[in-house]
Amino acid sequence: MNVLRLTIAFCFLNLLGFSQSNKKLMKQLIDDDLSFAAQQYKVLMKKLPPDVMPRNYDPKKDQLVTSNTKWWCSGFYPGTLWMIYDATRDTVLKKEAENRLAILEKEKTYTGNHDLGFMMFCSFGNAYSVTNKPEYKDVIFTAASSLATRYRPSIQSIQSWDSSKNFTCPVIIDNMMNLELLEWVSKNGGDARFAEIAVNHTNSTLKNHFRADNSSYHVLDYDLKSGTVARRVTHQGYSNESAWARGQAWGLYGFTVMYRFTKDKTYLDQANKIAAFILHHPNLPADKVPYWDFNAPGIPSEPRDASAAAITASAILELAQYVKGKVRKEYVSTAEIIIQSLSSSNYRAELGTNGGFLLMHNTGHKPGGSEIDVALTYADYYFIEALMRYKKWYL
Repeated sequence: MNVLRLTIAFCFLNLLGFSQSNKKLMKQLIDDDLSFAAQQYKVLMKKLPPDVMPRNYDPKKDQLVTSNTKWWCSGFYPGTLWMIYDATRDTVLKKEAENRLAILEKEKTYTGNHDLGFMMFCSFGNAYSVTNKPEYKDVIFTAASSLATRYRPSIQSIQSWDSSKNFTCPVIIDNMMNLELLEWVSKNGGDARFAEIAVNHTNSTLKNHFRADNSSYHVLDYDLKSGTVARRVTHQGYSNESAWARGQAWGLYGFTVMYRFTKDKTYLDQANKIAAFILHHPNLPADKVPYWDFNAPGIPSEPRDASAAAITASAILELAQYVKGKVRKEYVSTAEIIIQSLSSSNYRAELGTNGGFLLMHNTGHKPGGSEIDVALTYADYYFIEALMRYKKWYL
């Protein structure tokens, strides 16, 4: 059944008072999405040179932008391929995934920033989950050791970027996403110190990164000598005090992951608070795909960020595993709305278009004039992850 017909079916069900958690229709929708993804990523494969990774596609310029393997997004393409392969068993995609891991593996010793989790766990972590190959596990272990070198004891945090004219010791909310690498390695036979680092970083983030309304700043700049926060800014959002949409999603996902590993109720409470901020925000549209910043001044004419929606959907599907009652129902039903929205023609590309990417209408760095209303690799990654999680846990 095509996406338009499924969307119409959902609309009629809602009008008739049926729950949006209709499992039969969700299964049809997800199966259609995964089948489409397998076909669409073969389009992307053919456009992509062998020694680089896809970064984005700008429809206005009809331009595929690629990156080297040190770019923070380099792990998302192979990771997405592994997830689609896991769902479809399409060996063409498996071969492409293996080829991309081969050019990425050298980054396991990279220590230039905090993004080893994105780069190596989203890629080799998914590969190991599917294949159980010990060589993939070895890469993950090495990457965790590399990431741990960026831990700064005086601030009890992992430094995100190196010092520059703009920042002394920056720590960004995105960094919560890289802690899964450290925790996984510690729980699977690696150094217990990695889990301690992850917990310390999480505690520092909880203490320093959030406002009273449970929204988060993007960047904290620390003074390494005193261990205190020198300033709080929102580098990729509208203003220092605004709620950059993808940043809120990173925090939600990260605290959910940390609860998974530690069972520390403080982290579960924080994840629920962040979810409440996002899901109950008056500027969240009915289709649950947020504007790039919840406080952007031009709403409703501001660009959307489908990537933030995809990350949120994946996060709340996991978070729903840890709560009960009305809250659990809200998380699952909201994730269903997001999946339905992203699967519609409003956000999901037609086969052969969009440079081979799945989702349209993502926003990377609007204040920097970069990646506005484009396709992005991490949007596709978390969209597929959300589909796979729903299929595993709720069908």
